[in-house]
Amino acid sequence: MLLTSATGALKGFAPLFDRVLVERVAAEVKTKGGIMLPENSKAKILEATVVAAGPGARKENGDTIPMNVKVGDRVLLPEYGGSKVIIDDKEFTILREGDLLGKFD
Repeated sequence: MLLTSATGALKGFAPLFDRVLVERVAAEVKTKGGIMLPENSKAKILEATVVAAGPGARKENGDTIPMNVKVGDRVLLPEYGGSKVIIDDKEFTILREGDLLGKFD
């Protein structure tokens, strides 16, 4: 079974089946014009980077359906959903691969 995961802090963690662990991209703190944004005006970030991915879902006959995303891919998240987890003082979100809305090139 091939399992991809990030090195370092997440060395001992691996999502199961078709789940992916993502880290949201940091929110912008300045506008393009250089104006600092207050904390409450920041929009919810829907872009994330895949930190770890499971081997894939299983068919009824036991075959594995390969994942479409891999570690390092930038993905678009749904506005709601997923489970927030904190690992080594960092916040991550676990989602099923099917819940992801898209992948950036």
